[in-house]
Amino acid sequence: MKHSTLRIFIVTAWLALAALACNLGTPETPPTVVPRPTETLLPTIGYATLSPEELPQAVVTAPPADANLTNILNRVESDRLFLHVDALQRMYTRHVNSADAPDRGIAAAYRYVRGQFEEIQKASAGSFNIFDHPFTLNWNGITTVQYNIVGIIQGKEIGGGIILVGAHYDSIGTDPNNATYNAPGANDNASGVAALIELARILATRPHRATIMLVALSAEEVGRKGSIELVKYLREQQIPINYMINLDIIGSQDGPNGEIADRQIRVFSDGPNESPSRQLARMLELINFQYMPTMQVMVQGEVDRAGRYGDHMSFSEAGIPAVRLIEMYEERQRHHTPQDTIEDIEATYLTRSTQTALAALTVLADGPPAPRNLSLRDTAPGKRTLVWEPVAGAASYIVALRHPTSLTYNQQFPWTGNSVEWEGFVSSQFAGLVVVAVDSNGLMGPPSAEYAIP
Repeated sequence: MKHSTLRIFIVTAWLALAALACNLGTPETPPTVVPRPTETLLPTIGYATLSPEELPQAVVTAPPADANLTNILNRVESDRLFLHVDALQRMYTRHVNSADAPDRGIAAAYRYVRGQFEEIQKASAGSFNIFDHPFTLNWNGITTVQYNIVGIIQGKEIGGGIILVGAHYDSIGTDPNNATYNAPGANDNASGVAALIELARILATRPHRATIMLVALSAEEVGRKGSIELVKYLREQQIPINYMINLDIIGSQDGPNGEIADRQIRVFSDGPNESPSRQLARMLELINFQYMPTMQVMVQGEVDRAGRYGDHMSFSEAGIPAVRLIEMYEERQRHHTPQDTIEDIEATYLTRSTQTALAALTVLADGPPAPRNLSLRDTAPGKRTLVWEPVAGAASYIVALRHPTSLTYNQQFPWTGNSVEWEGFVSSQFAGLVVVAVDSNGLMGPPSAEYAIP
């Protein structure tokens, strides 16, 4: 994978990142969004659902879900997703040490993904910019230059932050050193790359409050070297990332023993339960509850499956809130084998997975900013008042509360104004809460940092 125009790519990268740095403020602690009674995978204290009488007085009617977001989600096209999966799986292998051939190997995969990004760039009239992030890799005694492919949609708001979405495009066989083994990698991870390209196509058609980076990562299968190098590079350039969402194995609803979970997707994040990454995972579950009733996000209590890893870990290890979206059940006997083909991909499931990521990105990048400076004050006997700074552009708010030990938020209520008095703000009932701003169209923004109830 040699490029005579590498110098141009690097200059482009510096210019793009410099522009980002000028348009970003200090990243906040990760937020959260819209709660209500829901089961979690970890045991909860088991409080009963709050009745209307137990909620704060003058609870307002929740605004309707944003119709514009519904239209955006409907733009995801199953045929396009399948086209990308098929093109990548036909390359036989995408091993980092594979030979450069016109229609197979990691170099061919690079050319395909970059070519798709270039088509999106042309259609976007300049709002979508691309650069390569090259890095040197030594694997099995062979030194190569690998490329992360970065697409940037520059945010329009100064200090709006950056949301990064990633998916790895390399594949591997059962022997990680064998660069000639048939490793089509349709689900692992052509499915995630297909979603990434489709997200870029849809998001590049309009401006956003925050900056969005969409990155096709190389060398994940050999120790997530691509994401490690990218995090290092972003730190060197002093580019703060607010959130990272990793799309990896998101195309199949089937389990190894005939199980089917066509309306569930898991989200993994680094702990503990109050960590920034876990708060981001909760946020995705809350967003999905509001906008994607056809797919339930199942928050997990671990950073990844036992003994496994993903590119999100490179970010969370650097202190950046990061999560991994992955299908509910995995047919692991297919992965890293010639059996990981497009026949295992379900169009409806991959579409829903892509829409799940798109809903999260739209809320994070387009919704009102996160409320700040939450505090609880003892006021009337037996009551506390929750206050926060008003958010410009907010028509209302949502207060979401989490039971002790719960992975997700369990209660929510809508509110107007920036203070609410209630006897329910007690640590024996709730461990923490967040506040979410909602605009006049019904679009939520990122939640506040989780406030621990004293």
